[in-house]
Amino acid sequence: MSLDSPIPTPVGPLCRTVIEPSLGWQPINVRELWQFRELLGFLVWRDVKVRYKQTLLGAAWAVLQPAMMMVVFTVFFARLAKVPTGDLPYPLFVYAGLLPWMFFSTSISQAAQSVVNSERLITKVYFPRLAIPFASIGAAVVDFGIALILLLAMMAWYGIRP
Repeated sequence: MSLDSPIPTPVGPLCRTVIEPSLGWQPINVRELWQFRELLGFLVWRDVKVRYKQTLLGAAWAVLQPAMMMVVFTVFFARLAKVPTGDLPYPLFVYAGLLPWMFFSTSISQAAQSVVNSERLITKVYFPRLAIPFASIGAAVVDFGIALILLLAMMAWYGIRP
């Protein structure tokens, strides 16, 4: 084909595709997320590996952070403010409250930041976009599970049953 020849055009009428945004809130496509569950697992594994590879303490950080906050709250609220806890030991009372709160706050902040951090992946490959924030929440679940072990140990130490 020479450079002077015209570019061949398709025979028949041209089709026009119009893409319009959907209006209002859209339901979560759970079926599509289920189809990409393997990708979601790999993204969670990636986030967990990155989180623990970048810290010197590794998985101990998931326990050390709420434990240190428990110590601070115990010193200030139990000793100085004398906040009543009923029959529960104060460290257990504080740690049981800190654990779900830290999971919630970590999940929300990391899920919001994960979309920004994964901008290049989102723009280059098609997959359900909710997989990125769900993966960061999955990594926070791993931290929650590790810290929950300390809560169970504290409950055994103080002789308190769930």
